[in-house]
This record gives sequence, structure tokens and C-alpha cells, in this order.
Amino acid sequence: MFENLSSRLTRTLDALRGQGRLTEDQVNTAGRELRMALLEADVALPVVREFVERVKTRAVGTEVTQSLTPGQALLRIVQQELTTTLGGTAEPLNLRTQPPAVILMAGLQGSGKTTTTGKLALRLREVDKKKVVVVSCDVYRPAAIEQLRLVAGQVGVDFFPSTGDQDPVAIAKAALEYAKKQYVDVLIVDTAGRLGIDEAMMQEVAALHAAVDPIETLFVVDSMTGQDAANTAKAFADRLPLTGVVLTKTDGDSRGGAALSVRHITGKPVKFIGVGEKAGALEVFHPDRIAARILGQGDMLGLIEETVRKVDTEAATKLANKLKSKKSFDFEDFRAQMQQMQAMGGMDSLLEKLPGGAKLQAQMKNVQPEREIKRAVAIINSMTAQERRFPDLIKASRKRRIALGAGLEVQEVNKLIRQFDQTKEMMKKLQGGGMAKMMRGLAGRLPPGFGPR
Repeated sequence: MFENLSSRLTRTLDALRGQGRLTEDQVNTAGRELRMALLEADVALPVVREFVERVKTRAVGTEVTQSLTPGQALLRIVQQELTTTLGGTAEPLNLRTQPPAVILMAGLQGSGKTTTTGKLALRLREVDKKKVVVVSCDVYRPAAIEQLRLVAGQVGVDFFPSTGDQDPVAIAKAALEYAKKQYVDVLIVDTAGRLGIDEAMMQEVAALHAAVDPIETLFVVDSMTGQDAANTAKAFADRLPLTGVVLTKTDGDSRGGAALSVRHITGKPVKFIGVGEKAGALEVFHPDRIAARILGQGDMLGLIEETVRKVDTEAATKLANKLKSKKSFDFEDFRAQMQQMQAMGGMDSLLEKLPGGAKLQAQMKNVQPEREIKRAVAIINSMTAQERRFPDLIKASRKRRIALGAGLEVQEVNKLIRQFDQTKEMMKKLQGGGMAKMMRGLAGRLPPGFGPR
């Protein structure tokens, strides 16, 4: 996410580091580079102009001239202005109403509305502990209702049935009555989309809005359409009282133009971003954290929150106790670690939240970590229980059998064993107080104000 923008902005700011004092000419040069980086990211021109002017006005002033490290001061200014452009602070869902709280999902066809409805329902059920029911009012798209029924089953929420020959407004009203009788906390209404904005769609969505009086009206839009996403959201906002925007497919958006343009153009906050295909791949949009990620500083708070929410703490505690008792790290533990990584969204999701993660992702451009993890798990599954517990047993003949069972070459088994040995060695260091040393080393590479104190 935002790889192109991140690398361009980082290069621009790196070029200014080491200067004793920033001159107006240097700030103007940096401003031109910032402008080009944002335009290449498909950020809307009015947003680019305003952002660059704000940065230049602040950079040439006293904040920089009084600083001992002008490059760091400019970095801080850019991060603060990015945060402002992205919306300033996170704006959570407003569910403060007499239940059921109704959330209306609007957007064009193909934007990911139905998938996002499922992701949001899962988040409300798991994180907010709400009783959720979903309903589809899309009577036009073939299999749209069936798609939502399947998604609802996958995320474990109630589904209110509807059919293609029903009136969308009648469906919504019936679902609302059902939600009231069942003491549901949240009703999510998935509406029909079109390939483009048309009057019939607008009138239908407006009628649905009037019928169910939602507390939240969210516009779902594909972030990969860049500033067009912001312009489409603006067209909807002009006709419908939107309360927020959900940006989907941000994991495939290397530019970031939509995220930087939506708030400015629509005046509506981005509330969530879709960061993958999995049901749990929906994140709250924190402008300050996204700004930090764009500038290559990572999102450690987001990583910690994700870890707390998705990691099996019981299994992690069990492994920690095992290592404390001097028992050896084995392939069972190694497999469990990789499965935990998959549960957290995979290697890419972890890397982009680490400081300097964008550079690591660029270095790993030709590597497919998800495929490597699946291969590793397949190899470990092909081992006997005894081999997993006692890795030293695995010699040439066993390697051939394991490779055959996993459908891979012996070289792949050898590679995995080397990776296992390296991980085992790292575990020994952590057990001996190496974590503190690792964190101190990491802190030395972080920007001022980051890292352990």
C-alpha cells in the first residue's frame, strides 16, 4: 500500500538530510519534488496545491530555522500536514442510537460493497461484540443476494433472506422489522450498484435511506481508481447524506491518491480501509498512522493492536513457557508461528507496519512470501510427529520421503531446515535477553521520538 508514494517522498526528504540549515531555495526544491510525487500518486490537483503550499509556508518559517536538524523538522512538518490532509483523527462508527443501528452501504458495482459488508459485520461481531444481521437489497445483479448469504455464513452473522422479484425498499423495511423483533444491535443494508452513476440508482438509494433512516451511510469505493474514487464519492455525497467512506483494495493500491483526495474533495472522513481479501482484512483508518506509513515510519500501534486481536495468546504463552523451561524449539512450534503470521494477514501486512517496511517490500518484490509459507507448512505436515518434535532425526532418506509427501524437491526441504535452524538460533537469543538488545538496535534506526524510552 502506497509503495510508490512512500519511496518518492522518502527520497525527497532524504536528499535534505545533513544540511546545516534549510534555505528557501531548498524548501522550494523539496516542494517541487513533493508536488511531482503527489501528482504521480494520482492525488487530485487542488489537494496537491494546498498541501505543498502548507508545507512550504511552515518550512520556511521559524519551525525550521530554529531547529538543529532541519531535515528532521521538514519530515515532521510533512507528516503533520499529511495527517491533516488525510483527516486529522480517526472517526469511529457512530452506533449511539436506539437499536438496531442501521448502516447503509452505497457504491458502484465492483467496488467491493458486499465483501465489505461481510468484513464490517465480522468486525462488529468480534471487536464490538454486537449482534449483527445483514440484508441485500440488490435485486438486479445475478447472485448478489446469494453472495451476501454465503459471506454472512462465513463471518458468522445472521442473514435476512430476500429475492430478486421483491422491491428493494420493501426488503429493507422487512429486515428492519425483523431486526427489532430479534433485538439485533446492528442492521447492515447492502444496496445495488451500477457500472456508473445514474439517476435511477440515486433515487433508489435515496428511497432506501428514507425508509430505514440509517445512523451511518458509508460509501464504498475502489482505491485503485485514484482521484476518480474521490470524484465518485463527491457525486454520491452531493445526493446522499454520507457519514463516511470505506476505501477497498488498498493492498493493491501502490499510489495512494484516493486516500489523500477523498477527505478534501468530499468533506467526509475515511472510516475504514480494506487491506486484503480475507474476512478480517478491514482496518480502522487512522490518519496519523497512515501518514507515518507513507513516510516509511511504520505503524507499530496498528501492529500491536492486530497482534492482540489475532494472535492466539494461549499458544504464544505456551511457547514462551516452553522456551523458559529450556525445552527445544521444534517444527511444531515453527509451523504454529507461520500459521499465526497467516492469521495476521501474511508477510506483506506485517512488513508495511514496520519502520522501513516499504524498502523491505521493494527488496522482496520478486519473492512470494505467502507461497513460501504454504510450502513450508506442507513440508512440516509431511513429517511424522516424531520428526517434528526431534528435528535432528531428519537425515537424507527421511528428507526424500518428506519431499515426496509434500510434492516438492529435496532442495526445498533443505531450505526449510536451514530457515528453521536460523529461527531456532534467534529464539535462543531472545531467551537470553536478546529482545532488549534487538529493540535498542531498532530504536537507533527510527526517527526521533520513536522507539523504546
